[in-house]
Amino acid sequence: MSKNLVPSHLLVPAGTGSLDAYIQEVNKIPVLTFEEEQELARRYRDEDDIEAARRMVLAHLRFVVHVAKGYTGYGLALGDLIQEGNIGLMKAVKRFDPDHGVRLVSFAVHWIRAEMHEFILRNWRIVKVATTKAQRKLFFNLRKSKKRLGWLNYAEVNAVAKDLGVKPEVVLEMESRLSGQDVGFDLPPNADDEIPYVAPVAYLESKSRDPELELESSDWTEHNNTLLYAGLDELDERSQDIIRCRWLQDGKMTLQDLANRYGVSAERIRQLEANALRKMRASITA
Repeated sequence: MSKNLVPSHLLVPAGTGSLDAYIQEVNKIPVLTFEEEQELARRYRDEDDIEAARRMVLAHLRFVVHVAKGYTGYGLALGDLIQEGNIGLMKAVKRFDPDHGVRLVSFAVHWIRAEMHEFILRNWRIVKVATTKAQRKLFFNLRKSKKRLGWLNYAEVNAVAKDLGVKPEVVLEMESRLSGQDVGFDLPPNADDEIPYVAPVAYLESKSRDPELELESSDWTEHNNTLLYAGLDELDERSQDIIRCRWLQDGKMTLQDLANRYGVSAERIRQLEANALRKMRASITA
């Protein structure tokens, strides 16, 4: 289902002023009755009536705003949460079956929240706090379960673990992730040299990027290549071709392939290859 089901000014609120105007606009859209919703859903399902689907989406945009406001504690823009929720709403409309006899809002809430959850987990921290299905469930429920600010005590940890059906150490690990702060890897542009800034880049040294070692490695590689091709030039034309086909090209040819090319046995090609390598080795080490 395309985003075109919803006018662009209603789908992507941008900026505080535009967001306030957006919320006012969607609250003006009339709520559908059960009968209207059933008719529109059947028109879309049976006749592929895009206008009917668009009307169902528009009528439920206010509900997306309501759900999004419940996730504002994660430090993400409300407009972004609403946009993700709108995508979930459109997915729900596409899959909604009016024959089940339930309201679209009851069906759509799961799709709306799923899109918001994915967005939060992708953007809440640079280092992802939840990667498995169990961790994602714990991530959202732990914030709701904490009764006070600060770290949970022993009794609260066990209570949360029991409520969520996980081990206490899993709760402690997730709480540690939630309570941690992101630290920039590099120094900030306006950092004062006289004030120490705790950033990982200040303590890490990469020997692999040492200019002296890189130059030495480059020179050594160039030197070996020069010796290799000098030794290759001393071989006869057939031996050069065998060495190139066997060792110096991406698609390595077999002994039998070369035997067919030169009309000799594979054993003869092996002998020529061994002799050529021996001559090259002697030339390089001379």
